Amino acid sequence: MAKNSTPIPGLSFSWKRALGISQAKQKLARETGVPTSKAGLERKIGNIILKGLFGKK
Repeated sequence: MAKNSTPIPGLSFSWKRALGISQAKQKLARETGVPTSKAGLERKIGNIILKGLFGKK
């Protein structure tokens, strides 16, 4: 059985959220329309390529 990172279930700590990095990335993505996650960026690029090849969806 794997050991939990904290002894209390459902309690976790994220240094990125504590420093505001997550919020800054979300704000940037909303303002520019470019996702900051790898999957989101791949999905957006894929849609652009498909629209270029086949026209509108």
